[in-house]
Amino acid sequence: MIMRIFQVSVHPGKEAEFTRFFHETAIPLMRNTDGIEQVLFGLARPDSPQDFSVVMVWRDLASLKAFVGEDYTSAHIAPDEEDLVAHRLIRHYDLVEV
Repeated sequence: MIMRIFQVSVHPGKEAEFTRFFHETAIPLMRNTDGIEQVLFGLARPDSPQDFSVVMVWRDLASLKAFVGEDYTSAHIAPDEEDLVAHRLIRHYDLVEV
């Protein structure tokens, strides 16, 4: 399994708009995607109101690529969130159960 951690910082003043996008678009999309075994959503906290995070556990690399394409190492942003995002970071890890 592959753990994909996606972190986003939004532009100041765009927190509420991004939160709406997160709840109305991103969360339903993730929950209905084949190959995702688990999703954890980290919403902004008062001490870092512009930072959001998603941790996805994918069944395998083929499932991840089916969702984002061959260039799975890039942080893809939907067109309707492009003007909200100031910075994004994506990381991948092989999931090891302990």
